[in-house]
Amino acid sequence: MKKYLAVFRIRFINALQYRAAAAAGVATQFAWGFMEIFLFSAFYRANPGAFPMEFSHTVSYIWMQQAFLALFMLWFWESDVSEAIESGGIAYELVRPMNLYSRWFAQACANRSARALLRCAPILLIAFFVPEPYRMSLPPDFYTFFMFLISAALSLGVVVATSMLAYVSIFYTLSSTGVRTVFATIGGFLAGEFIPIPFFPAPIRAVVELLPFAAMQNMPLRIYSGNISGGNVLRGILFQLFWLGVLLALGQSTMRRALKRVVVQGG
Repeated sequence: MKKYLAVFRIRFINALQYRAAAAAGVATQFAWGFMEIFLFSAFYRANPGAFPMEFSHTVSYIWMQQAFLALFMLWFWESDVSEAIESGGIAYELVRPMNLYSRWFAQACANRSARALLRCAPILLIAFFVPEPYRMSLPPDFYTFFMFLISAALSLGVVVATSMLAYVSIFYTLSSTGVRTVFATIGGFLAGEFIPIPFFPAPIRAVVELLPFAAMQNMPLRIYSGNISGGNVLRGILFQLFWLGVLLALGQSTMRRALKRVVVQGG
């Protein structure tokens, strides 16, 4: 365990150095956040009673999504992992006395956590002071905030575990481009990245809420905003734990099978 914590620490510190990129990301996320909120505001004004989430819940959902985008975004890609597989550099990874899946998992968690830490503070600071009704709200109580933190940590685990399956699939393809595009587009949509899951049509929502994508940003953001409350919070946490366990087991299994057939530069 110590060696994986060391990997996490090294990667986390290294990712904190990219402050200029973080500043650019904050500006982009502000613009995107305001654009989304203004768009939803127009729909709410047109028909206030036709939506499954209160407007204040939707506003908090969007601001928290932008603040912690690095934790949840499925289009974030560990390029050195895909390059190692495609170039044959995986040979160097295999001689290290570490479980490759666990090492890549710790690396991905560290990179995402560091990027989120750099971006979240300025976004949250301003989001709490913009004029109503576009201002972000505090959670209803401390219990909700505490459960949000647990759910966010589990969400990060589910996102990384799902991403690991995408990385493993590169062992069976000639290029990561297709995998990356399909994974980011379909996965992001089903996770509520573009439209919160409660806004989906009822038949589609019933299916989507059973998939692992619903255990990603959908759960912590709806808990924080107050859209999920009471006993549904604990059920949501258990749902995340279930999918995290399934995805970790599936990822380890597929990684072992892929490594048994891997060929590095012809032999």
